[in-house]
Order: sequence, then C-alpha cells, then structure tokens
Amino acid sequence: MKVEYINPFYKATLDVFRIMLNLDVQRGQLRAVEELAPVSEANVVIGVTGDLRGSLLYSFPKEMALEMVTTMAGMPMSKLDAFVCSALGEVANIISGNAVTMLASSSLACQISPPQVFIGTQGSLSMATEKAIVVPLITPIGTFEVSVSLSSPQG
Repeated sequence: MKVEYINPFYKATLDVFRIMLNLDVQRGQLRAVEELAPVSEANVVIGVTGDLRGSLLYSFPKEMALEMVTTMAGMPMSKLDAFVCSALGEVANIISGNAVTMLASSSLACQISPPQVFIGTQGSLSMATEKAIVVPLITPIGTFEVSVSLSSPQG
C-alpha cells in the first residue's frame, strides 16, 4: 500500500478533530498488520470502492468515544448506546469523505459506503489487501487508531 493513500486520512482527521472537537491530533508510529481487527470498544468500518478498493477501520476506546460525543452533543454520555454509535459513525464518515475528496485531487476517484458501527474487540474483518496500515492518532482525550486497507484494482 502506498503512503499517499494514508496521508489524506491523517490530514482529514486533523481537520475534523480541530473543527468539530477543538482537539489537536498527533500521529503515532505507523505499523503494518496482516488483518483488520478492532483494538478498542467502539469501532466504525467504512468500505471504499472506485480507483482504490478496501476498508477503513476506526477504533476508539470507550472513554474517548464518550468524551467525543459529550463534546459534540453538549450533554454527558455514559454508555455506548445508539446515539453515541451514530455520532461516532458520522465522525468517521466525515473523515473518510474528506479523505477521498483529497484523493480525488490525485486523480483517484473513490466512493465510501455508509459506516457500520460495532461494539467490542472480538473478531476480525476481511481485507481487500494483504496488509493494512494502522495509524495511531493521539489526542488530549485519548488515542485511537485508523486502519487503512486500500489497493488499486489495476495493481
């Protein structure tokens, strides 16, 4: 997987977290993994089709997810309920949408699927590529991960 596929997701996350949550984001050490697996309690999966194909996995620790949605909603959140899951799905959707818009400036036309949110750390997801790149993102309220598994159908 090419690094130019990763940078738009990092930049989009920076922008969305600054605008929506007034939080700075720093990137941790990238790593490659053989399978997409949730590492935190709140997870959002978004599919990508078009010039690049694959999956995106956003994994948020429970307390960070609750703090994010508390900030966005302006009222305290105490459990990973349907409202919190919907809000997390929307954050991941906005980041992914902004990232594929940036990819379009590199002549890569991609579309994203609606987000699927699941709670828990069990299982793994199938990938369109042999490896995924995991991008740890560090914020003042916690660290979450974006796993990017994208490939070009043309090779």
